[in-house]
Amino acid sequence: MHIVRTVQAMRHEHEQWTGSVGFVPTMGYLHEGHLSLVQRARAENKHVVVSIFVNPTQFGQHEDLSSYPRNIEHDLQLLTALGVDVVFLPGVAEMYPSGFTTYVTPEGALVDQGEGALRPGHFRGVATVVLKLFLIVQPNKVYFGQKDAQQVAVINRMIADLNLPLTLQVLPTIREADGLAMSSRNSYLTGAERACASVLYRALKAAQAAFENQHQTHAQTIIQAARDVVNSEPGARLDYIEIRDYNTFLPLETLSPPALLLIAVRIGKTRLIDNFVLHADGTWDTGKPGNQAF
Repeated sequence: MHIVRTVQAMRHEHEQWTGSVGFVPTMGYLHEGHLSLVQRARAENKHVVVSIFVNPTQFGQHEDLSSYPRNIEHDLQLLTALGVDVVFLPGVAEMYPSGFTTYVTPEGALVDQGEGALRPGHFRGVATVVLKLFLIVQPNKVYFGQKDAQQVAVINRMIADLNLPLTLQVLPTIREADGLAMSSRNSYLTGAERACASVLYRALKAAQAAFENQHQTHAQTIIQAARDVVNSEPGARLDYIEIRDYNTFLPLETLSPPALLLIAVRIGKTRLIDNFVLHADGTWDTGKPGNQAF
């Protein structure tokens, strides 16, 4: 496995290859969700690249850039075991050199709603760094997890709008035994907070049950079922529970596919997000349990 830290070195690696290139962009502190993406990339491509870069432009002024968890040595051990060809590990100055002024600024409901409403500028930072990584790595396939549903929607739209010559593969959320979506930020939680954090999954399951078992379709009725679960947990503070169109992120008055059940909750000082997907064929994507074999 090669570790490269510059754009020039990454391009040199690419010049040596023939065959498909799979790419998994990450911010490091890898967990089973990331590793499931790497495994799929390894199975589908001749070459696999993983980037590790904590992108400063997607963090707000009072967000957790300085404290974001990092463990590069452990990350590299995991990626070596999975047969990754190259880890792209740039510094901030390599990605945003002096005088950098060009940003990708998505517009509309995809970035004004949901996470975008609470984190102004976040998706500008995401779109900018992801496009830069795509241009540097030049992959044929890229792999993202469903947990960050709005990020996936923004990137999918950017790929279509800019006619990027690659395919986006979205894989299911990987979950802990109690349903909590795996996330690097879970490491912030204390023992008591970790127990409380399962409320996100329980709330989504309550919303799903209202739709499936009680035959509710009105969005506010389904949302209330989830809200009741969160309100019953003293350690949880709700940011939002929403039902939105999977592709446009516009709010839906009735739950009909393709749709997203979205939730954001604060547990102590930690903010967690999650979602379920109702696909066009009527099936649900609620994620899958982790595999301790990783």
